[in-house]
Amino acid sequence: MTVTKMSWRPQYRSSKFRNVYGKVANREHCFDGIPITKNVHDNHFCAVNARFLAIVTESAGGGSFLVIPLEQTGRIEPNYPKVCGHQGNVLDIKWNPFLDSVIASCSEDTSVRIWEIPEGGLKRNMTEALLQLHGHSRRVGLVEWHPTTNNILFSAGYDYKVLIWNLDVGEPVKMIDCHTDVILCMSFNTDGSLLTTTCKDKKLRVIEPRSGRVLQEANCKNHRVNRVVFLGNMKRLLTTGVSRWNTRQIALWDQEDLSMPLIEEEIDGLSGLLFPFYDADTHMLYLAGKGDGNIRYYEISTEKPYLSYLMEFRSPAPQKGLGVMPKHGLDVSACEVFRFYKLVTLKGLIEPISMIVPRRSDSYQEDIYPMTPGTEPALTPDEWLGGINRDPVLMSLKEGYKRSSKVVFKAPIREKKSVVVNGIDLLENVPPRTENELLRMFFRQQDEIRRLKEELAQKDVRIRQLQLELKNLRNSPKNC
Repeated sequence: MTVTKMSWRPQYRSSKFRNVYGKVANREHCFDGIPITKNVHDNHFCAVNARFLAIVTESAGGGSFLVIPLEQTGRIEPNYPKVCGHQGNVLDIKWNPFLDSVIASCSEDTSVRIWEIPEGGLKRNMTEALLQLHGHSRRVGLVEWHPTTNNILFSAGYDYKVLIWNLDVGEPVKMIDCHTDVILCMSFNTDGSLLTTTCKDKKLRVIEPRSGRVLQEANCKNHRVNRVVFLGNMKRLLTTGVSRWNTRQIALWDQEDLSMPLIEEEIDGLSGLLFPFYDADTHMLYLAGKGDGNIRYYEISTEKPYLSYLMEFRSPAPQKGLGVMPKHGLDVSACEVFRFYKLVTLKGLIEPISMIVPRRSDSYQEDIYPMTPGTEPALTPDEWLGGINRDPVLMSLKEGYKRSSKVVFKAPIREKKSVVVNGIDLLENVPPRTENELLRMFFRQQDEIRRLKEELAQKDVRIRQLQLELKNLRNSPKNC
């Protein structure tokens, strides 16, 4: 008789990222004294690239955000210059992936604006945007740049519409009108040929953005979706949300079949939103809770169990939002694979957190830094709108990360005209954005109504006169 011995040794997966740890920057490398916005909108209110950090601030009489050069750490003066052209609260900001000096912002004033930040940062308040984009009829909650195409921007408004802007002409060229409630999140696949959205109507959608066609739709009754992220080229989506028992939950989906999630996993019983971040180079997923100080991280694979828990970064300071440094801005000499910029509202503090792979060697670690999407666009707006898809132009972080982009942004010269998308004129009756504008529009409409009433009264009198003349003509003896 043969006896099989059972091994009680745990089965360890071989992974380069099993020991990744989070390292908080020293206080002198943080950004302090920043009046971070108190807005409760579920966004990050923060955007970062290899040169600048942008943070939405609390301000009276309109919306504004700070833009600080990354090397200018420490305490920020209260009168530090701001970008302050919006007439309502700023709800989202995103840097152009191909131009370090160009940033898009959207606001409660229904507009989207494009700004160009000068070389060394702001020396005085900036009120004039490169481009003002009007097309939404209600406040605009989200903006996203296309991942491979230069000058294509997506914006999602509280009018339940997603507009696609071609910034070469400064106008919306497409409108996606398939949502029945407020859009909560947008994410692209690697080449930008697919867009996925989550919506307050509890539906997860995969959309072909150029046609606006919904390819897949999931009705998430058990898993109330909040955020979604495309997992690179894995043909998978990951959503964060709330289970029917009000616990925080994540779900993994096959992008070609949203009938059922592949897996659902409960995280904890806290109430804050879970923000997902995915790094396609390392296949690592980071989950950061809004209102708590934890960042959990996992490794994702195409085979079961799909999600492998690695570790958790803990901090007592709760985060309001997180900015993420693009790959070409990381410190490769320190084996840094991801970097967050954490907004700590109570302290008015922005805290960099580096995720580091512990390695003994000081040489460049080829295995943790594969070729990654760089700062060159793969397509022009006309090519993408014409139906072409192309993967991102890749760069090596070994030599390439100091290279500057050749792209230059030129604001189009625009004439005042109507903007017709899908047969609807978006600029007809653009809503007023301030109380003064509202009053001006009200008095203008009152004058118009008065003028039209007078015109109508005159026409009534003229009609009566003509009727009498006609009657007289009929009764005159000549016609007998």
